[in-house]
Amino acid sequence: MIVNEDTSVDTAHEVGRGPRTVICLPGWFGSSSGWGPGFLDALDTERFRYEFMDYRGYGERRGSGGPYTIDQIAADVLELADDLGVQTFSLVGHSMGGTAIQRVLALAPDRVEAIVGINPVPASGTPFDEEGRQLFESAAADDTARETIVDLTTGNRLSAWWIDRIVRHSRGHSDEEAFGAYLSAWADTDHAADVPVDRVPALAVVGEHDPAVTEEGVRQTWARLHPSSTVVVMRNAGHYPMYETPVRLATILEEFLETHSVAAGKD
Repeated sequence: MIVNEDTSVDTAHEVGRGPRTVICLPGWFGSSSGWGPGFLDALDTERFRYEFMDYRGYGERRGSGGPYTIDQIAADVLELADDLGVQTFSLVGHSMGGTAIQRVLALAPDRVEAIVGINPVPASGTPFDEEGRQLFESAAADDTARETIVDLTTGNRLSAWWIDRIVRHSRGHSDEEAFGAYLSAWADTDHAADVPVDRVPALAVVGEHDPAVTEEGVRQTWARLHPSSTVVVMRNAGHYPMYETPVRLATILEEFLETHSVAAGKD
């Protein structure tokens, strides 16, 4: 694993002061502040402490430089946990964050209590056809491509105004260099063989209207690494359930963490 010598992690966006720490990693279009106000308002701040982390080149870490890799994200997560003074924690990863949290699990299995993937891309990488790859590669510089991707992955069913909001957040909260480099990080990195099988309680949430990260795909990738995993199909949601169905997502997430985390009942 090669990481930058300067691995300093800025203070994460923190929600709650509960006894259980949950570190949350955003998707490719997200950031520490890109989870939607409805979702944050629905979180139980007495039972949990949520730490929403920025990747290098994202959010409060714009201009930080790389490396923009899954290994570096995992190293930064562990440094954040150290800075917070917590030995063990749960992990939530949306989309690109879904592969990153599994890398953290591979590097520090004894520190991870439970994992939750929200529309998680696989740890084995994401294959594209030529047209799809060109679309995603063009998104770093082209906001129209970003709009097309958001529209596609939410089932071509949401308003242009909302899609533009997601794109504007992405553009305003990520360096173009970092955004472009992270495509290769989540799409081309295959670290599935390093992920410990069925090591911790695992939950995958899949939006029914997401044609890119489907229930079948998650069962063939995520669930093969975590055979005891719970897979929930989120109705009336595509790739962004934290915006589309925020209260239900928060409810499912916290019910799982409360019931299945290896730390449950040990407060």
